[in-house]
Amino acid sequence: MGGLPFDSLYRHGFARVAVAVPRVRVADPAYNVEETLSLAREAAADGAVLTVFPELGLSAYTSDDLFHQDALDDAVDAALTRVVAESADIDTVLLVGAPVRSQGRLFNCGIAVCRGRVLGAVPKSYLPNYREFYEKRQFAAARENLAGHITIAGQRAPFGADLLFTATNLAAFTFHLEICEDGWVPLPPSGYAALAGATVLVNLSASNIVIGKADYRRALCTSHSARFLAAYLYSAAGNGESTTDMAWDGQALVCENGDLLAEGERFADHPQLVTADLDLQRLAADRLRTTSFADNVHDHRERLSAMRRVEFDLPVPQAAVRLRREIQRFPYVPADPAARNERCAEVHHIQVEGLSTRLRATGSGRLVIGVSGGLDSTQALIVAAKTMDRLGLPRANVLAYTMPGFATSARTRTDAHRLMAALGVTAAEIDIRPSATQMLRDLNHPAAEGVPQYDVTYENVQAGERTSHLFRLANQHGALVVGTGDLSELALGWCTFGVGDHMAHYSVNASVPKTLIKYLIAWSADTGQFGPEASEVLKSILRTEISPELVPGADADGPSQSSEATVGPYELQDFHLYYLLRFGYRPSRVAYLARHAWSDPERGPWPDLIPADQRNAYDLPTIKRWLAEFLRRFVQTSQFKRSTLPNAPKVGSGGSLSPRGDWRAPSDASAAAWLDELERNVP
Repeated sequence: MGGLPFDSLYRHGFARVAVAVPRVRVADPAYNVEETLSLAREAAADGAVLTVFPELGLSAYTSDDLFHQDALDDAVDAALTRVVAESADIDTVLLVGAPVRSQGRLFNCGIAVCRGRVLGAVPKSYLPNYREFYEKRQFAAARENLAGHITIAGQRAPFGADLLFTATNLAAFTFHLEICEDGWVPLPPSGYAALAGATVLVNLSASNIVIGKADYRRALCTSHSARFLAAYLYSAAGNGESTTDMAWDGQALVCENGDLLAEGERFADHPQLVTADLDLQRLAADRLRTTSFADNVHDHRERLSAMRRVEFDLPVPQAAVRLRREIQRFPYVPADPAARNERCAEVHHIQVEGLSTRLRATGSGRLVIGVSGGLDSTQALIVAAKTMDRLGLPRANVLAYTMPGFATSARTRTDAHRLMAALGVTAAEIDIRPSATQMLRDLNHPAAEGVPQYDVTYENVQAGERTSHLFRLANQHGALVVGTGDLSELALGWCTFGVGDHMAHYSVNASVPKTLIKYLIAWSADTGQFGPEASEVLKSILRTEISPELVPGADADGPSQSSEATVGPYELQDFHLYYLLRFGYRPSRVAYLARHAWSDPERGPWPDLIPADQRNAYDLPTIKRWLAEFLRRFVQTSQFKRSTLPNAPKVGSGGSLSPRGDWRAPSDASAAAWLDELERNVP
């Protein structure tokens, strides 16, 4: 879809779909087709390429024995003929429900129509004949079908429950139809369709309403979408169906991989059109990585290989269709406060569990940690203190050291001491400047004689001295060194390799991104985990600019270096990291998503802990610049550091960079393909 505008969602693997619930009149196909076509035109005008209507919508589901009347069947045939004819000028695939005669039987069918062509008809597989349902009185099931084709509106079209409809002009868009009860059985037809490649599963339903049924339907559809790694579209019959013995709520649902994307108004007395933008590439990415999905395909290969594919051109709009789907700015941090607090508590428990188990395994009861007054070491120290609580050991067994260097600011040094005191750990300070100066002198480095040559050697001598001290302190006290570096720094290679902040006996933050570290600290402060004094200093640390503090500046109270000025804004780079690591998207798609999420600070929810004056926006050139920096660092220059990571617990589904876990990559790869794609496809 490269010929489409960059702004079009269809260029980037999304597709807008619609679920329609029209008004109906029982046994009045002429009225019903008018309502159907009206909603179809509305959906097409909105950019939707697929529009789903309810079960038997052209006749009304509640026609009962009238289905066996020739007059009604003739009127349905006329309505179908009109749908096919008028669809030539409606740029959406119509999926309509109608009774269809074939082989001397009557089948309850879903019929796919696109631009004047009948793509196929799918008969219902499972006819309910219990409680209020008596469908076997009127209809034959799909298993009774003996013909592979059927004639509708003068066109010979594929007929059967084994049809997959595949778009030739939009990757990963293959849909499958099932009808109402088909989705309620233990092994629904849509499950086999998903294994055969269908990503968009459609259920044309009637489904009367009783107390509690709406919740059950919602749970059923979302769980289907999760289990089958697919989208699931559901349209139930609504206003106008007969209420002789039942009532109808017209529930319309669009689900995707366990999430409810959209739901219509139930019991509406007006026609409804519910739209949502499906993320086809996300579904494809998840299926690609889930090897057990492929194993399941293998186990059912005989049935799956017999399914028939119907290819067609999807009526994709050529003009830009802007994405309406919400893309969270912070994929690692829920915007909803309740969900965020739950996430933070879960991450905290995982980190503490990992460190506790490692201490038990080694038989050691002490930890050594360097505390800088920055975000990462603060979170690691919190985890260390809570680990002692969990093991029933005194917090004094956490041996915490500030290690001021040539550029340590007064603020971070003070905050480090305040935090250690508030947490009740054993606090000490080792000035690394003498030993760092000696090493610079040994290296014959000009800085040893006061020359302001602040190069990478100058910086890494300090980082190495700190870590060297920590390991020897651990030897001295029979302790483990707790690593503090986070996922974002590992992705960007923003750590000193080997004897530096890259190494530890055990790391607790290694799969926690920088944006989430902030919220973990804020959560500890807001929930009063350690009392008011600790909360106060934690909030001070959150207000400190992120800096390695390795190069001296004119202001002793503040950093002369900004990490984000070098590697990019962490909030933006964490966004890039999530979509590259979790899904493997091409750079142009990551840039498209980033612009949608970050270009307008007024669009979409923000986590409430970010004040209004810190709600940043990034335009496409800025996104492109920092994404290129991310790609160079992540793909080409930093993998050798990640290949030798210390042990650390995986925290989130967004990924870990451990070579023993989520990420195995060559250390000498080139980023040329990624950078070329970014340059070619992002304006």
